[in-house]
Amino acid sequence: MARSKLQALARSLTLVASVGAPCLAQAADLLPPPPPPPVAPPIEVGGGWYLRGDVGASLYHSKEFVAYGDKYTYDNERYYQNAGYGSGAFAGVGVGYQFNAFLRGDVTGEYRFSNGFSARHHFEYDTGVADPCGCGAANLRGNVNETAKGNFDSAVVLANGYFDLGTWYGVTPFVGGGVGVAFNTISGTHVSGNVSEPLYVTLINPVASYNKTIGAYYKSDTTTSFAWALHAGLGFDVTPNLKMEIAYRYLNLGSAKSGVGVEDCELTKACGGGSLGVYKTKSIEAHDVKVGFRYLLGGVAAAPLPPLMADYQPAPGPLVRKY
Repeated sequence: MARSKLQALARSLTLVASVGAPCLAQAADLLPPPPPPPVAPPIEVGGGWYLRGDVGASLYHSKEFVAYGDKYTYDNERYYQNAGYGSGAFAGVGVGYQFNAFLRGDVTGEYRFSNGFSARHHFEYDTGVADPCGCGAANLRGNVNETAKGNFDSAVVLANGYFDLGTWYGVTPFVGGGVGVAFNTISGTHVSGNVSEPLYVTLINPVASYNKTIGAYYKSDTTTSFAWALHAGLGFDVTPNLKMEIAYRYLNLGSAKSGVGVEDCELTKACGGGSLGVYKTKSIEAHDVKVGFRYLLGGVAAAPLPPLMADYQPAPGPLVRKY
């Protein structure tokens, strides 16, 4: 009797399991799908590197313009007055790195286009005449008047550092400095003028004027010189990766010199002997106003997106147990 009850209970449990399993499977299908996998973080590309380009205009000034070793130079050097280099243009490119929100640096190379310069010289000297006639005409003096004209250009390489002073309403003021080297070239230099010297002729007319025309061409030469700069300006955000700059720069280009001179025989009407020296200019200064653009190579690239639909996996069927 007990055995028949156990068999009846087992058949009842089997019937309940066979009916309830499909219901449980259907209920599992109604559960919400699992969350999608997390999106990978953005990948940084290029770091803080940037490229830059600049154009601008310059006003030049030089403290000294001197002739050395010229046969018309009576004390081995001749200083010019009113030496001027005028104005010129330049263009440059560079590569740099943004270290943080305040500090950046770059290396730039630029070419400063040729512009004309001119200088004038007036020199008086003692002829050394000792009044041999006794007529009171001692200490007669001679005069040299001449003008030098030529061209100046330069190629400059600088290593610069900048400090950005914060951003207000999209404008970032900055200051900076740089050091480097300048390759200064003086070319096409021509000198013209005259030498006037009083001479004794006779006792009745003891003084006469002697004039000689000066004329010479000087060869081109390039001088390598230390250069340094000071910067100040404003930066503007054009796009997140493109910056525009308007800046002032003081640039000291160092010194430059011409090649040796060759006398202009056509102008002087005679090619006398004697050495023609060189022209040197010291402490060439440029006051630059420039416009530049910086393109930041650094940025972020989004990681690949997960698939829009997961691969289809059919729901498992009901468990069926066979006896």
